[in-house]
Amino acid sequence: MVLKVFFPSCCSSADSGILIGRWLSEQSSAVVLAVVHFPFIPVQVKQYLGEVQRLTKVSLSVLGSWSNSKQEKEEGLSEFLEDLGTIFSHEPWIQISKEGDSKFWSCSTLQKHSSSPKEEEVILVYYDQRKVMLSHLHPPLDTADGRAEDASKLSAIFDTVARSRVLFMTDRYDEGPIKLTHWQSEGVEASIIVELLKQTSVPACMLLTFLLSLVSGICRSSKLSTCEQLGHRLQHLQVISSNKKAQTQTQLMRKANIFVSLLIDVALGILLMSWLYRKNRIGHLADTLIPVADHVAEELQDLLQWLMGAPAGLKMNRALDQVLGRFFLYHIHLWISYIHLMSPFIEMILWYVGLSACLGLTVALCILSDIIALLTFHIYCFYVYGARLYCLKIYGLSSLWRLFRGKKWNVLRQRVDSCSYDLDQLFIGTLLFTILLFLLPTTALYYLVFTLLRLLVVIVQGLIHLLVDLIDSLPFYSLILRLCRSYRLAAGVKFRVLEQQDGKPLRLLMQINPLSYGAVVQTYRLPTYSCYPKDSWASLCKKLFLGELIYPWKHKGEKQD
Repeated sequence: MVLKVFFPSCCSSADSGILIGRWLSEQSSAVVLAVVHFPFIPVQVKQYLGEVQRLTKVSLSVLGSWSNSKQEKEEGLSEFLEDLGTIFSHEPWIQISKEGDSKFWSCSTLQKHSSSPKEEEVILVYYDQRKVMLSHLHPPLDTADGRAEDASKLSAIFDTVARSRVLFMTDRYDEGPIKLTHWQSEGVEASIIVELLKQTSVPACMLLTFLLSLVSGICRSSKLSTCEQLGHRLQHLQVISSNKKAQTQTQLMRKANIFVSLLIDVALGILLMSWLYRKNRIGHLADTLIPVADHVAEELQDLLQWLMGAPAGLKMNRALDQVLGRFFLYHIHLWISYIHLMSPFIEMILWYVGLSACLGLTVALCILSDIIALLTFHIYCFYVYGARLYCLKIYGLSSLWRLFRGKKWNVLRQRVDSCSYDLDQLFIGTLLFTILLFLLPTTALYYLVFTLLRLLVVIVQGLIHLLVDLIDSLPFYSLILRLCRSYRLAAGVKFRVLEQQDGKPLRLLMQINPLSYGAVVQTYRLPTYSCYPKDSWASLCKKLFLGELIYPWKHKGEKQD
C-alpha cells in the first residue's frame, strides 16, 4: 500500500520536533500542517491540538516525528523522537529526517501496535501552504462539516489546509509554551484592525448606498448615453459601498474588479482632463467645431442638389423629387442657423463638459457620443422622414398586392385570409398601386442615401460604446492577480518529480496550475449595459428593407417599433 505524505515546504528547515496534521484514512494520506519544536510538554501539545480542533472542526493529531540531522548530532534527539510514538500512539507513525546538506530525505513509517510491523512505500509531496490556502481550490468553507469526505482526494487536502486558518494566525512574536513552524499569516493583530475598520465603516456605507440609489434612479429616467453610464457606475458604487459581506469567492472578486475598474476609469479620465486643459486645447477644439459643422452642412446641400437632378443618370419623378429636395434643404438651413446661434457659447459648454472627465474616461466617451448625436441630429431627422415615407409606400404596395390576389390581412387572427372585392375596389386599388409603384424609386433613393449617412453616424457611436463596454467589462483586478499572483486564480494542480532513487521515497512538488488569461476574462467579466440592439444580420437587413426605424439607444426590456 502506498502512503502519501503532504509536507509543507516552509517546514523543510525547521528544528527537530513532531509533525501535527490530519490523517485521511480513506486515502492513506497524511497532511502535515506544522512542526512543534523541541522542547515541549506532551500534555500541552494535546491541549493545544484540542483547542485548535474545537475552533477549526478538523481532527488534528500528532502524525510522527521530524528530525534535522545537524541538530540530532548536537543534541542527541533521535532516541527521544522515536519514543514519542508510544506517547501519542498514532498508526502509522511517520518519521521524516533530512540528511545534512544533502538533497536526499528519508521517510519511513512504523506500525508499533500492529502484530506484524512493516514499512510502507512512501510518496513525499511538497506543497506551499500559502498558495494552497489562497488558491480556493478547496470546497466552500460555509458548507456542511462532512464536505471533505465527499470531495475528491486533492480537494480534501486543500480543504484541510483551508480550515486550519486559525493555526496559521499564531503571532510570530508569541512567547507561548509551544513553538511551531508553519506558514505565518498576517497575525491576530491585523485581523483585529480589519474588523474595527469594518465596524466603523458600516454607517457610512449605509448612508452612501441610500444617496447613490436616489441619484441612480434619476439617471435611469434619461435615454442619454451619459446618464446611462452614470447610472451604471452608480450601481457599481452601490455594490462597493454595500455593508453586506461577500459570501463566495466570485462575489469577492466581483467587488474587487469593480473597485479597480472604477479607479482605472477615473485615473484615465483625469489624464484626459489634464491634457484638454493644457495649451488651450478646449479653445482650439471650439474654433474647429463650427467650421466642421458648416462643412458637413454644405456637403449635404451639394448631395441634395445632386439628388434633385438626375443622380447617376436615373429618371426620377420630378415633382416629388423637387418637393423632397426643398423640404430637406429647408431643414439644413434651419440647422445652420441653430449652429451659428450657439457658436458664442460653444467654448464655454466644452469647458464645463471637459470637467466631467474627472468622473471617468467612460463618462467622457459617452458625452462625446451624445455630442455627436446632437451635431448630427439633422441627419437623424432626414433618416426618420425618409424611412417613414418609404415604409408607408412599402406597406401600401403589399396591401394593394394582396387586393389583386383576392386576399386581405386578418387583424384579429394575424393571418392572410381570402376575400372577394367588387369592381370599384379593384379599380381604385389599381390606380393607387400604379401611383405608389412609380413614386417608389424616388422615395427609395432618398431613403437609401439618408440610411447610409445614418449608419455611418451609428458606426462611429458604436465604436465609442465598444470602447466604453471594454473598460466597463474588463476584470482588471483579476488580470493583475493572474499576472502577479497566479496561484490565486487556480485551475488545478500539477506534480513535478524532485527525487526518484531506489531505496529513497519518491519526492514530488505540488504546483498550482493558474487559469489562462482568456479563462480569467470569461469567468470574471463584469456585466455592461447594452446601448445597441444585438440583432442578427438577417433581422437588420429585413428592417432596412421594410423601412423600420433602428434606434441606437434601445435598452434591455424595450421593444422597437
